[in-house]
Amino acid sequence: MTYRRKDPYYRRARAEGYRARSAYKLAELSDRFRLLRRGDLVVDLGAWPGGWLQVALERVGPEGTVFGVDLVEVEPLRAPNVHLVTGDLRQPATVRELRTRIGRPADVVLSDMAPKLTGVGGADEARSAELVDAVVAALPILLRPGGHLLTKVFMGPGYDATLRTLRGLFSEVRVTRPEATRHGSAELYAFGRDHRPEKA
Repeated sequence: MTYRRKDPYYRRARAEGYRARSAYKLAELSDRFRLLRRGDLVVDLGAWPGGWLQVALERVGPEGTVFGVDLVEVEPLRAPNVHLVTGDLRQPATVRELRTRIGRPADVVLSDMAPKLTGVGGADEARSAELVDAVVAALPILLRPGGHLLTKVFMGPGYDATLRTLRGLFSEVRVTRPEATRHGSAELYAFGRDHRPEKA
């Protein structure tokens, strides 16, 4: 990890049993946007190591269901209503498998996906944009009309185009930066309220 181990959110996550400090980002944004509700069906894209899965599970309760997908196998959570898929969201077969497993389009799609950074600006921006594009491409299959999206986005050449696309798919789009974001990080989060696929 490149950030300091003394980071207060890191220490807090360890103390409170969360798998990653990013759990506090989702908790904060869920409160801000009233994103996760009891009984929701939630899909978490880029779920490893499982911090967002933990928060989503807490918010949806035993009546809800949470599905996580990642390239890396995620250590299972001890809950019967959390299900995991290992695969690449950029591959149509993974999206189809996930849609089959969830049974119906989700109420909420979450994505905290980020590429492994190389330090080469142009390459890293392209990889980041590719992941956001994959999330957007999966929405017609994975997210119900009227559902909500929370996805990580990055400032870069494709940022404005991404926001235009999202604004064509949701009745409201807001971009924010949670307090738990590491200092110096370029990441932002886009919240899309009320999925309107017929607008596309």
